[in-house]
Amino acid sequence: MSASMTTDQRAARTTRAVAAAVAAGRERGLAVTEPIVLHDVFSVVVHLAPSPVVVRVPTVLAPGMDLDGLADRQRTELAVVSWLAEHGTPVIAPSPLVDVEPVHRDGFSMTFWHYVDRDSSAEPDYVRNAALVADLHLALREYPGELPFLSAAEPKTLTASFAVLAERPDLIAPAELERAQHEWELIEPLVSSRAVFDAAFPDMGVQPIHGDAPAYNIVPTTNGALYADFELTTLGPVEWDLAAFGPEAADAYDAAAAGVGLRPLDRRVLRFVEAVGMARTIACLALVDELPLLREGIEPAMQQWRSQPFPDDLLG
Repeated sequence: MSASMTTDQRAARTTRAVAAAVAAGRERGLAVTEPIVLHDVFSVVVHLAPSPVVVRVPTVLAPGMDLDGLADRQRTELAVVSWLAEHGTPVIAPSPLVDVEPVHRDGFSMTFWHYVDRDSSAEPDYVRNAALVADLHLALREYPGELPFLSAAEPKTLTASFAVLAERPDLIAPAELERAQHEWELIEPLVSSRAVFDAAFPDMGVQPIHGDAPAYNIVPTTNGALYADFELTTLGPVEWDLAAFGPEAADAYDAAAAGVGLRPLDRRVLRFVEAVGMARTIACLALVDELPLLREGIEPAMQQWRSQPFPDDLLG
């Protein structure tokens, strides 16, 4: 069995990520004298102060993801967010001070973003934010670039993660893993093939979506709310972006969507994407050695999953 990274090892990983971000910034002509770590979970997010630039350095990669695959995903994110910014959508945009492309350095692939002043007085309001997602979906409908279908589901990564967990009964009981793998086998064809999805959910349609809980990734700033973190941007049903936020948030989205001419959420599709999200959550147990806090964070969702049967109506 693998051993969890120690606190010192995780701190050293953060130090390496910050050093790589600082060096990459200086190589691109940025003044960096006071790097400040803003966030450190799956990625280390560093403000290259005094330059108005933030670097996001992913440090915890799921099984099956390498730097080349990560860079491809980052290029998609940069292209989508650049387009949104150019068309007036309020986003945290790529930094205009460096080339808009992923940067490889010292074993990391990183992206550079414009620094914004957060409004520290703002309280999270995910119901209000869910309504704002309708405006984002309206803007994304016009995105002209090509996007893969439901790449945010990361089917290869999930399959690889479950294979890792098969060797780790200390992380998940074998009977629970068997159930999770069986459920994943049932729904995996629907995220891996648009044709299969369309057959299961006719007339729903797909479009460019944020891909990673946009109601959570709306940043309150001194200049208003900004959409952020488009790392998993993909083509998919709009329900993907509202999964797990609850009925009140879904109702808020529906009301806002009606106001801008978009369809309401389909509750069966919503249950489907929430089932996929649950599979992704369980798969995250494969990352506990690198990020021990995940184990405690995942447990409430696991308890809910244990108490609920798989929604059979998803498969027609």
